[in-house]
Amino acid sequence: MPVRATARLFRDSRRTDRRFGARLLGATAVAGAAAVPFALLLVLVEGHWQPLRRLDASAALRLHRTALDHPAWTSTLRFLSDWVWDPAVLRSVVALVTAWLLWKRAWRLASWAAVTAVGGALIGLLVKLVVERARPSLQDPVAQAPGFSFPSGHAMTATTSCAVLLLVLLPMVPRAWRPVCWGVGVVSVLGVGFTRVALGVHWFSDVVGGWLLGTAVVALTAWAFEAWRTDVGRRRTEFGEGLEPELTGTEPERQDA
Repeated sequence: MPVRATARLFRDSRRTDRRFGARLLGATAVAGAAAVPFALLLVLVEGHWQPLRRLDASAALRLHRTALDHPAWTSTLRFLSDWVWDPAVLRSVVALVTAWLLWKRAWRLASWAAVTAVGGALIGLLVKLVVERARPSLQDPVAQAPGFSFPSGHAMTATTSCAVLLLVLLPMVPRAWRPVCWGVGVVSVLGVGFTRVALGVHWFSDVVGGWLLGTAVVALTAWAFEAWRTDVGRRRTEFGEGLEPELTGTEPERQDA
């Protein structure tokens, strides 16, 4: 290939990479403000809207009574919350998948996974520090958790982590099994939220806030990745097949396109 043509391809590739990086970081930076449902919920929480406060209090008290009456059930919830669905566990799994993507030389998909996970965690922490909502204070608590309450870090981490795992690994799952994978992801995300409210360490609205904010982060970073695919001439992916179908190995990956 002539030197001039090679240089032009290199410049085009570099420009595409810069646009991809700008979209990815920009999408993460505006994720909190772009999530209209989350913003509305945040206003209601900050404004101490009475119907929401009553809903939170009612859910907390009912589930707390159940937790006190059924110690074995409560122990199961603690195990799921602290070991299976703990943010550190989920982030470690995402980190392993990201390392695998780097080994596969899927640089941009690895970047997407890392930015989605890390960016989501930082955004959630920032919102917690801004809102400074106190956690539920219950008589005879069955669990304790440090820090502020809104949004739920467990719920948000479960949302972003399960989404990353699904959108990265789905191309390698037979189509007949993909609904099962989606089902496991949805059950995990909902289950995390339930355990946090049932253990009395979060209000119901904290969990909903975590779900909404996590969904916003994933949607915006996934949009940025899809925009990069369009820039380099790849086909648009269909819902349910993951972000990078080329990982199956049936198509050349061409990460340098």
